[in-house]
Amino acid sequence: MENKVLSGEVQVDDKYEENIRPSLFKDYIGQSDVKENIKVFVEAAKMRDESLDHVLLYGPPGLGKTTLAIIIANELGSNIKTASGPSIEKAGDLAAILSSLEPGDVLFIDEIHRMPSYIEEILYPAMEDFTLDIIVGSEGNTRNIKINLPPFTLVGATTRAGDLTSPLRDRFGIISKLQYYTDEELFSIIKRTAKVLGVEIEDDAAMELASRSRGTPRIANRLVKRVRDFSLVKGNGVIDLEITKLALEKLKVDKMGLDETDYQLLKTIALKFNGGPVGIESLASIIGEEVSTLEDVCEPFLLQRGLLKRTPRGRMLTDSGYEHLNLNKQGTIFDLEG
Repeated sequence: MENKVLSGEVQVDDKYEENIRPSLFKDYIGQSDVKENIKVFVEAAKMRDESLDHVLLYGPPGLGKTTLAIIIANELGSNIKTASGPSIEKAGDLAAILSSLEPGDVLFIDEIHRMPSYIEEILYPAMEDFTLDIIVGSEGNTRNIKINLPPFTLVGATTRAGDLTSPLRDRFGIISKLQYYTDEELFSIIKRTAKVLGVEIEDDAAMELASRSRGTPRIANRLVKRVRDFSLVKGNGVIDLEITKLALEKLKVDKMGLDETDYQLLKTIALKFNGGPVGIESLASIIGEEVSTLEDVCEPFLLQRGLLKRTPRGRMLTDSGYEHLNLNKQGTIFDLEG
């Protein structure tokens, strides 16, 4: 997949995120219910002098799951070790990570739904009893080794909670779903990001960016960075409404936050499949995108905005979807403006 400005997935040029990422609950904007609940659980664990129950955070990419994991570790006064599900390929990989933990550490596993099933089975006793059971040796000469682990907190993050096996999901004591952000919350995030980056942004420009950020802080922060470049080259270094609209037009981000891939998806359903239903594999093949990209990046926002709907037979365009494309249900243009 190309470097997609409106993707919530982490990209190479998102390294600057580390500088703007809040490190404590008091600086974390949005997700109020989740944040307040986890604050209580963290405080209670500290009062009992126990490790926090294992935490599962799920929701679309870019909503702050990694940031929350870091904040949990900071608020506990603990160290955090990070890994990703796809990178843990062998039992030895997981054993090396677990055996390096100190008492009270936080282990953050991103994309935990992509861990192989045989790795999950090693994780079960580690989560429940803080023990590591591994088999060592070659075929015909194997033995089981049991290693005691210090109490730790596993924080798992996933964009696909439904792909987690029941045994793994059931071992998390705290399960929280992260929601899309409101424009007002994104406005506050954008103002804070601009301040950290040392760039001046006017309020109407910040709200314009917020309204086009798909409810996702990572996208909002990425757009701030892109628009900052336009303000330096095409303007006077200040992010105002005029330069913001120019930049977003050049980036092909529409007023709702849709980009070319979103339009391709919607138009393909409308014009090639008469509004649907159509299977996701067929859509991915025609558009030239991975199925996972459409399911994880495009669809959640289009579904949330009511432009698309899922049915047992496939994806269908809604009346709002036709309206956004300026098409009627016969696939003809009825309004060339707007």
